Amino acid sequence: MQIGEVAARTELSLRTIRHYEETGLVIPSARSRGGFRLYTETDVARLMVIRRMKPLGFTLEQMRDLLEATDRLDSDDALDDDEREALLERVRTYRQAAADQVEKLRVQLARAEDFAATLGDRLEAAGPRREVSV
Repeated sequence: MQIGEVAARTELSLRTIRHYEETGLVIPSARSRGGFRLYTETDVARLMVIRRMKPLGFTLEQMRDLLEATDRLDSDDALDDDEREALLERVRTYRQAAADQVEKLRVQLARAEDFAATLGDRLEAAGPRREVSV
């Protein structure tokens, strides 16, 4: 699929996808005869991982590291037990970091909901606005 369809599916801008290509995070699987970038479902899945990591505060380098680890785990290359365990530990570290960030966001959301409710209570207590007659 071309970059426009990928952008629509991932809800990422064309510019963002191109940036991720420039940084080496996602390379299109092919190019059309006209030079258009062509992406596979695997490329889209990779972009979705990046899209999910970004709002959790992961850096491009961390994204690259995680993708490298998962690529190696998914590859057909034979990994010895120590190498496989090291890769799994890297992925576990990212999973824990994501879980920690999710918990921080839950606390932040609860505070925001509490604040919005407090404002609602104050508005309700103030009652309807009275017109002043002249």
